[in-house]
Amino acid sequence: MMQSALRPAAPEEASTLRTLNAFAVDLISIPNVDDLFWYVARNVVGQLKFIDCVIYQANPEQTMLTQVAALGEKNPYGRTILNPLQIPFGHGITGQVAQTREAVVIEDLLRDKNYIADTQPARSEICVPLIFDDRIVGVIDSEHPEPGAFGAAELEVLITVAAMTSAKLELLAESERSHRRYTDLVQSHAQLTQETNNRKSLEAELANARKLEAIGRLTGGFAHSFNNLLTVISGNLDLAEEEQSEAVLKELFGDAKDAASRGAKLIKDMLAFSQRMHLVPERLSLNDLVARTRDRNGHRLSNEINLELAQDLWDVSVDPIAAEVALGNLILNARDAMPSGGIIRITTDNVTYGIGDTKAPSQEIAPGRYVRLRVIDEGTGIASHVLPRIYDPFYTTKPIGEGTGLGLSMVMGFMQQSKGTVVAQTENPHGTTFELYFPATVDETGLVGN
Repeated sequence: MMQSALRPAAPEEASTLRTLNAFAVDLISIPNVDDLFWYVARNVVGQLKFIDCVIYQANPEQTMLTQVAALGEKNPYGRTILNPLQIPFGHGITGQVAQTREAVVIEDLLRDKNYIADTQPARSEICVPLIFDDRIVGVIDSEHPEPGAFGAAELEVLITVAAMTSAKLELLAESERSHRRYTDLVQSHAQLTQETNNRKSLEAELANARKLEAIGRLTGGFAHSFNNLLTVISGNLDLAEEEQSEAVLKELFGDAKDAASRGAKLIKDMLAFSQRMHLVPERLSLNDLVARTRDRNGHRLSNEINLELAQDLWDVSVDPIAAEVALGNLILNARDAMPSGGIIRITTDNVTYGIGDTKAPSQEIAPGRYVRLRVIDEGTGIASHVLPRIYDPFYTTKPIGEGTGLGLSMVMGFMQQSKGTVVAQTENPHGTTFELYFPATVDETGLVGN
């Protein structure tokens, strides 16, 4: 139903500007599209003395307009629209405006072929499109019961309102896109956090399983080796109780004593592996230690040992006895890798690694100065599937009775306790090189000593 009263005189310019200024200020705080449409219908178009206003919103497919806000007798139910009117694009005056994207002023609707009469026909109509991002988002429409009610002034005002409304719609759309992006980022972060936590949990479980496996293997190997030694000792003591010959008794006690010594060495190797061995470091030259170790082990080897010792070698601070035992283990390991004989080379040199140095052979080597000791054999090398396990305690590829599997694990434990590391490099079947990295000793002036 349309009001029958005549349209009041054109609003004063000052009043119109005040309404538009208030609209511009309030636009900032309007939170959503629904509130915007109702605000425009009531607080803007209504304040500009239009007696009727209907706002339509276009669907995403750009095919249909749906009534979303209204002012006047067409909507007596506040912000509740019963049976909102729907108009296809191109149908009627409003649909034509949506399709052509051009504002229109109809002075006499009875003479317009596109006019669809209401229960109480209007006589004049003004209709402007809402456009942003090259899309029709809606239409603002106003009717009047008298012909010629709208002119150029009303059209200019309503086009301004439509432009401000479209600009706010674009801001709201961008805000919605930003909110969706933020929500997606929050969800992605939460998912990533959950995945990270799950991975850490799995890694912790895997590490714990590996730890339990290592402990089981370690205790099992230790128990087996130590039980063998105790069997030797107790067996010889049992025999000694019944033996009368002094020579035989001496041999039995000698075997028991030898087994006890091997038990002591087993304990010592275990302590070295666990980095709990009592070390007494001394400042020394590895060249002297290498020469001394070769002399002490030479009688046990049929292999030739060649020394390539660097001049002006930096000093290191290590326990000489433990270092000699570690080097001796590597020499014996090199010998066992060459059952048909071959040359063992032992070299020393000074090396320096900086931060992010790609030449460092291991990530465990911190930036700094080191003395490198290498033991090189001409054996068959180490198989790729064996290499990751060579430092595991009691792991050995030797036949039963020919090794405890503690030699290399003791070397690793000793080097780590000495703030260094050991690196194995192998080219199967072209031999293996074990590299020991000892931190160089720095004197009180900050210079490396030699």
